[in-house]
Amino acid sequence: MGFFDFMTEDIAIDLGTANTLIIHNDKVVIDSPSIVARDRVSGKIIAVGKEANMMQGKTHENIKTIRPLKDGVIADFDASEKMISMFIKSIEPMAAAIGIGIDIMQPKGNMIVDIGGGTTEIAVIALGGIVCDKSVKIAGDVFTNDIVYYMRTQHNLFVGEATAEKIKITIGAALEELESPPDDMSVQGRDLLTGKPKQVEVSYREIAKALDKSIQRIEDAVMETLSQTPPELAADIYNTGIYLAGGGSMLRGLDKRISQKTDLPVYIAEDPLRAVVRGTGMALKNIPKFRSILIK
Repeated sequence: MGFFDFMTEDIAIDLGTANTLIIHNDKVVIDSPSIVARDRVSGKIIAVGKEANMMQGKTHENIKTIRPLKDGVIADFDASEKMISMFIKSIEPMAAAIGIGIDIMQPKGNMIVDIGGGTTEIAVIALGGIVCDKSVKIAGDVFTNDIVYYMRTQHNLFVGEATAEKIKITIGAALEELESPPDDMSVQGRDLLTGKPKQVEVSYREIAKALDKSIQRIEDAVMETLSQTPPELAADIYNTGIYLAGGGSMLRGLDKRISQKTDLPVYIAEDPLRAVVRGTGMALKNIPKFRSILIK
């Protein structure tokens, strides 16, 4: 089997036709099939490795499984890049916990809610392992789509994904009452009735309404995970609270809303967007300590 090696100071990637190995200091930390599953409509990679391998021959026409390498040569650079990226991120939310600064090897329960672009990963971690976890396909991308839908239905205004993303960042909120609310935002788009360009003023309260149902689903997943947590670890979480990571955690008031729902303190990680990447780097630099969570 041919392969393509990519090396940095910390990591080596053996990108093979059949399997991809990620190696650090001559130790294998990821070993998974070189295969991806792509949504034909959106073009997005929805699964890689073992998960994508299980989809082969079982997917509907909108999902296509691809092997990015052929005869040891990269046949699809974009799919290869996405596959490697998702392999590196595959140890989240453990990586997020490490990146936040939690000592995950302690016999103490910690709850992490990592709100990324495509999924929200919720986990209770203790002694270097995930005790219980939940993954929901509600995260930043869904928030953006919620805003597009709201602008269309409430303002008869068609806006693109980039505009919706800007709205989310500028005035996005999880609560209709904020202590330091952002100013209303002028949004330009196309009037669905006349076809002409139009501008409307939008408030953060409107966006909170637009995102409400999606945030409820994240809250429900958090509550479900808490309900599955062993009582001794639940006692730890009562004292330590819940940690939020990922870009979605920066949504205004989300920490307060989850706190109100759970009656627990909620903390947003410092630089939450890079918590997973930071944690992955820390884990790869300390293989002996984190070996049990890295080896798949």
